[in-house]
Amino acid sequence: MFQIFRDSNSSRFQVSEFILMGFPGIHSWQHWLSLPLALLYVLALIANTFIVTVIYQESSLHQPMYHFLGILAIVDMGLASTIMPKILAILWFNAKTISFNECFAQMYAIHFFVAMESGIFVCMAIDRYVAICRPLRYPSIVTESFVVKATVFMALRNCVAPMSVPVLAAQRNYCSRNKINHCFCTNLGVTSLSCDDRKVNSINQLVLAWAIMGSDLGLIMISYALILRSVLKLNSAEAASKALSTCTSHLILILFFYTVIIVMSITHSAKMSLPVIPVLLNVLHNVIPPALNPMVYALKNKELKQSLYKVLKLEVKGG
Repeated sequence: MFQIFRDSNSSRFQVSEFILMGFPGIHSWQHWLSLPLALLYVLALIANTFIVTVIYQESSLHQPMYHFLGILAIVDMGLASTIMPKILAILWFNAKTISFNECFAQMYAIHFFVAMESGIFVCMAIDRYVAICRPLRYPSIVTESFVVKATVFMALRNCVAPMSVPVLAAQRNYCSRNKINHCFCTNLGVTSLSCDDRKVNSINQLVLAWAIMGSDLGLIMISYALILRSVLKLNSAEAASKALSTCTSHLILILFFYTVIIVMSITHSAKMSLPVIPVLLNVLHNVIPPALNPMVYALKNKELKQSLYKVLKLEVKGG
């Protein structure tokens, strides 16, 4: 897909592939990180597969909130699988080379899945807002049709919007340097190797971040502000506690997801004396949430916990 854009500048290209160096500053012992990263990746795949299976099998969980959770689990697996196989190949087999097409495709996939996760969080926030603030209208507003339409809209938005990132990166002139001080192909990491002006890439990245992540976070904050206002109006402390308890797991995931993004932005902007820190944060942001999300929901959500126990019990009996 990106071959067309590179061919237009083919006369200026002097490198044919990129080399992912891994974690900067710790190349001599970075392979020791492979074990915890591999365990997190396997945990993410197993936990999210189990969540999707339980939601599919248990009819009591065939509700919009759990449909969104199932979609989030699929997105989480996609996000982790976009980077982890290549990272483990680098750490285990020293397979550092990556072709231009693979690099730009990975860059696009990362942007898609991160934006998709943010979009699903918005859908879940709207679901909780309607359930708590408009409970009588919830069955007529948040229907299966709503889940499908919201998911399709988010998928289309996140398919189209990030396309400009790899397309613009593919148009840069990579004339001599091809070593990326990272574990995977990030936009700024790749374009920093170009010989020409990359200002348009940086501006595009900033605009996309504010347009997608900024607007999503704004909608989530508005939803929870309205939820909090509605809960504070309740006369019963027990009713207020019950209403907030349905949002606890969602809030934990949101706070972790966006807090790490903000910290990553700060560390990338600042000149870090330890360049491995922003790279490690970037990697962990793409693997910890997929591993953490299912556990938070399983521990905090009573219905899901009961269904998990039921499925496990059935499997044990069946064995």
